[in-house]
Amino acid sequence: MGGGGQQTEPGEPTSGKAKGVYTWEEVQSHSGKNDQWLVIDRKVYNITQWAKRHPGGFRVIGHYAGEDATEAFTAFHPDYKFVQKFLKPLLIGELAATEPSQDRDKNAAIVQDFKTLRAQVENQGLLQSHPSFFFLHLAHIVLLEALAWLIVWMWGTGWILTLLCSVLLATAQSQAGWLQHDFGHLSVFKRSRWNHVVHKFVIGHLKGASANWWNHRHFQHHAKPNIFTKDPDINMLNIFVLGQTQPVEYGIKKIKHMPYNHQHQYFFLVGPPLLIPVYFYMQIMKTMISRRDWVDLAWSLSYYLRFFSCYIPLYGVFGSLALMFFVRFLESHWFVWVTQMNHIPMDIDHEKHKDWLTMQLQSTCNIEQSFFNDWFSGHLNFQIEHHLFPTMPRHNYHLVAPQVRELCEKHGIPYRVKTLWRGFADIVTSLKSSGDLWLDAYLHK
Repeated sequence: MGGGGQQTEPGEPTSGKAKGVYTWEEVQSHSGKNDQWLVIDRKVYNITQWAKRHPGGFRVIGHYAGEDATEAFTAFHPDYKFVQKFLKPLLIGELAATEPSQDRDKNAAIVQDFKTLRAQVENQGLLQSHPSFFFLHLAHIVLLEALAWLIVWMWGTGWILTLLCSVLLATAQSQAGWLQHDFGHLSVFKRSRWNHVVHKFVIGHLKGASANWWNHRHFQHHAKPNIFTKDPDINMLNIFVLGQTQPVEYGIKKIKHMPYNHQHQYFFLVGPPLLIPVYFYMQIMKTMISRRDWVDLAWSLSYYLRFFSCYIPLYGVFGSLALMFFVRFLESHWFVWVTQMNHIPMDIDHEKHKDWLTMQLQSTCNIEQSFFNDWFSGHLNFQIEHHLFPTMPRHNYHLVAPQVRELCEKHGIPYRVKTLWRGFADIVTSLKSSGDLWLDAYLHK
């Protein structure tokens, strides 16, 4: 207890109790699974019980237990006033006046400058979307799906036409993936509820996946990108070792689940081909059923009902199953190369407790802008801007990019931009480098 304040037990209601005054050391001591405090704008909150009801999942908020969560809170919640009503009952006190606003060794100047940049972004209206942009995007997805079906319905199911149908369907699936990403990040409508409703339609009915599964997984990635045990996107299930730290740790401990020095080669066999059609869809179905998420399951089943209603009359049961798997196979290649080129070659390590700007810039990079790159990647070629402002509509990334670059230059933070092909190549180069580090540690340490 700091400054004579009164502490509360984990999960204990705080209404009617005297508010405490705490030090960072005290806050940091409450970072366990069953005892979680965090700080937002110098206010201390006990989130132990609330974490289980957190709409984004208990893990993403738990990753900030014992820490200052101000920057993450601001980044993820477009409607601050609405969220305040949930925070108020959790308030247990504030930081002592002698305590800095930032925890650990975060750079106060960087934190303040990024706060100023965010205020400028809000004043410039860059967090406001043009819904017509996204509905035109939806229209082109529907058009691609319709063309794919019309081609084989009108001209037959020969190999060439089936291949063309598959490419069109895979393109529609990939573009629907980028579109659901927009709604999932609450970046289209002002009202979060409408974003959630359309998100379930796009990811469920157009893709056969689960909105809740995506939310709980993806927000962790944004909250703690490229941080072991916190970012699920770098949980490679011991199939790959990543970065410069993990390979050495595995090598020293003589861990050899796979021949990691060849991971840059077997990546082509188990990464792009299998992530979506095998791993993701097994995980999605398991998650929906185990959590009894019947709403998402109904949306997902509506996709399969629509797909098989369209293609079983043309290909039969087994033929339509093969078509679906092949489309997922093609889409998976597209998804893996685009999403991993921004992160796998970057810094991957254990928690370092960096400020928001530094953490995001160390774990992300951009790909050069062009009309094709924007469309092909769903504007995730502006990965830096997307990670700094996750609720920003993607059509505004190029407008904020010069301001972000200027701030990075001021503080000596590398702002990396690559060509598309360099981004792809760096995935393989990074995997080879990590594999070599593992082999050296395995043999000699």
